[in-house]
Amino acid sequence: MGTVLIPIPDRDFDPTEVAVSWRVLTHQGHRVIFATASGEPGVADDIMLTGRGLDPWSRVPGLGAVTLVGRILRADKNGRRAYEEMRHSPEFLSPITWSEASLDGIDALLLPGGHRARGMRSYIDSETLHQLVVHAFKQKVIVAAICHGVLLAARSIDPHTGRSALYGHRTTALTWALERSAWRITRITRYWDRDYYRTYTEQPGQSEGFMSVQAEVTRSLRDPRDFCDVPRITPHRWVKTSGLFRDTPTNSRPAFVVDDGNYLSARWPGDTHTFAAALAQKLRAPA
Repeated sequence: MGTVLIPIPDRDFDPTEVAVSWRVLTHQGHRVIFATASGEPGVADDIMLTGRGLDPWSRVPGLGAVTLVGRILRADKNGRRAYEEMRHSPEFLSPITWSEASLDGIDALLLPGGHRARGMRSYIDSETLHQLVVHAFKQKVIVAAICHGVLLAARSIDPHTGRSALYGHRTTALTWALERSAWRITRITRYWDRDYYRTYTEQPGQSEGFMSVQAEVTRSLRDPRDFCDVPRITPHRWVKTSGLFRDTPTNSRPAFVVDDGNYLSARWPGDTHTFAAALAQKLRAPA
């Protein structure tokens, strides 16, 4: 069985992408090591756990616990249960620091995501993690990235080539269609914090979506066609692309995962069970 290193930010990571991945991997016998910036246990984005704070009435006393938009966008029961289980686990409670993390004895590097700028930017922009990602690709360690974790990989520049670690690879990531849909809803319903769902926003003169995950990841690739989305002829395409359905331990139909050899990628929390299961299978495969 394999050992998987999962670096996460101290706060605001996506609970589903971290906890479901942890649960799938550990239940299949793999070892997980967590790393945070501080070496203290991380804390997930509370809004993605509870759904509270995404409805127009969220700031009204007595109504904050009533969720509608929040109930749709938050982690589903599988994600919430996995997070509750994970946060009491010995490995989650005893992380190493990013600076202590190395690839010695590591079989896979898993890069989860999240979107809330308050906590995620330190993770996505970490030079320490950038170096770790570049080394992982060079050493042929399996790299698995989902959602904004793909953006972390895209920003990891090999100092010898000046190119992204993703250059020459096929990948997916949070698509602009999914990111834009959630952003347009929450910028209205969470009117006091209109860009909650965008980690990086456009500057004056940049077109809408220029700083989206899909656009930035695509700019890091050798060929724009190396960014993969669900093909139009795919069965159940609407189920995979609407953002209304998430995969489960027994149903991978809503998921979309791109396998590029030693590199595995997925789009959003709705892909996580399938994504983590694919990584677990790679770890079991003969070298």
